[in-house]
Amino acid sequence: MNFGIILSQNNVPVFKYIVWVLGKIMEGIFWVLDKVGIPNIGLAIILFTIVVNLCMLPLTYKQQKFSKLSQKVNPEIKAIQKKYEGKKDQDSQLAMNSEVQAVYGKYGISPTGSCLFLIIQMPILFALYQVIYHVPGYVAKVRQAFYPLVESIVANDKAVELIKGFKNSAMFAKQFDNAKFTLENTVIDCLNRASTADFQAISDNFSTLSADVEHTSSLLSHYNSFLGLNIGNTPWFTIRNIAFSDGKLVSIGLLIGAVLIPILAGVTQWLNVKLSPQPQNDPSDQANSMASSMKMMNYFMPLMSVWFCFTLPAGMGLYWIASAVVRGIIMVVMNKHIDKLDFDKLIAQNSTKNAKKIAKRKAQQEKLAAYANMKTRNISSNANSSSSNSKPVDNRTQYEKRTSDIAKKSSNVSSKESPSSSGMSGMMAKANAVKNFNEKNNK
Repeated sequence: MNFGIILSQNNVPVFKYIVWVLGKIMEGIFWVLDKVGIPNIGLAIILFTIVVNLCMLPLTYKQQKFSKLSQKVNPEIKAIQKKYEGKKDQDSQLAMNSEVQAVYGKYGISPTGSCLFLIIQMPILFALYQVIYHVPGYVAKVRQAFYPLVESIVANDKAVELIKGFKNSAMFAKQFDNAKFTLENTVIDCLNRASTADFQAISDNFSTLSADVEHTSSLLSHYNSFLGLNIGNTPWFTIRNIAFSDGKLVSIGLLIGAVLIPILAGVTQWLNVKLSPQPQNDPSDQANSMASSMKMMNYFMPLMSVWFCFTLPAGMGLYWIASAVVRGIIMVVMNKHIDKLDFDKLIAQNSTKNAKKIAKRKAQQEKLAAYANMKTRNISSNANSSSSNSKPVDNRTQYEKRTSDIAKKSSNVSSKESPSSSGMSGMMAKANAVKNFNEKNNK
C-alpha cells in the first residue's frame, strides 16, 4: 500500500496546514470511536463539528458581541451623518470622521470588525469542508478499507478504465496521467465518490474482484451507516435507487431519512439567520435597498442548502445540520449572556481605553513632528553654510589682493636699488595702482 502521497489532501499553500491540523483532529476522533467499538463516520462528523466550534468559541463570542454593539452604534452613526448631510467641504468631512471614530471608540469596536471576523473564520470553514469531503485522505483507518481492492484494480488495466468511466470520476480525469499522483491514490478518490451502483458494476464486470469489492463495500457501509442511511450516497440516489425499486416503495424509513437530511439542513440554516442579530434600518436610510438584498439572501441561502444536500453525499448534509445546530445553541447562550452585560459600564471602560489610545497616538505624532522639524532645521543650516562658502569675492578684497601683489613686486625690484630710492619708488607704485583701480571702477 502506498501512503506516501495522499492525493485527496489539500495542497494549497498555507491553507493546507489548517486543513492538516483539522484532519488530525478528525483522525483522533475516529481513532477514539474505533477503540470504543463504534467506528462511525457520521458520529465522527458530529463530534468533529462540536470540537472545532468549541475551539472557535472566543472568536464567535467576539463576533456576536460586535453584532449586538453594532445595533447600539448604528443610530448614533446615522445621527452624525445626518448632522453633516450636504456638507462636502474638507473640514466638515474631517469633523464627521472624527466624531464617527469617537463613537466606535466609545463602544470599543471597529467599523471593519465584521469583515475581520469573517476573514479569520472563512479559511477554517473551508478547511472543515475539505476534511469531511476527503475523509480517506485524513483518516488512515478509512483509507485502509479500500485495500486490497485498490491494488487489484491498479493491476487490471480494464478495471482502471471502468473506474474512469464512473460519473463522479470526471473530476479526476487529468490525475490518471499525472506522474506526481500515484494511481492508487487516484483510484481511492474515485471509489470514495462511487455509489453503491458503481461498486456493483465492478463486481458485475470483474468476477475476480467480487471478494475485494464485498470486503470494501462491507467496511465502508459499516463506517458510513448512520440511522440506517449510507451517508456516502446522495439523498437523491437513496430515494431513487434504494428507497424505491422498480417504481415501488420498498423502504419508507430510508425515504423519510433521505428527505429529512436536506430539509433539516435548510431549516437549521434559516434558524441560524433568525438567531443572528439583525441590523435596525431606518425607513429613510439610503442603504435600505442593500439591506433588502441581504434579507433576500438570508432566505435564499437556506433554500440553496436544501438543493446542495440533495445532490451531495449525505455526510455533507449531516455536517451542515450538526454545524448549524451547534452554532445555534452557542448563539442562544451567548445572546443571553451579552444581554445581561452592563453596557454603561462597558462604555465607560472603553471610553477610558480610547482616551489612552488617543493620548498615546497624539504623543507619537508630536514626537514625529519634533523630529521632522529638527531634520528641517539641519537641512536649512547646511544649505546656508553652503551658500556662504560659495559667496562671490568683494571688489575691495580683489583690490587689496592686487595691491599686495604690486607691493611685493615693487619690493623685489627695489631691493636691487639704493635704500633711498626704494621708499620713493614703492610709494609711487602704490599711488599708480590706486589711480588705475579708481579709473577702472568709474568707467
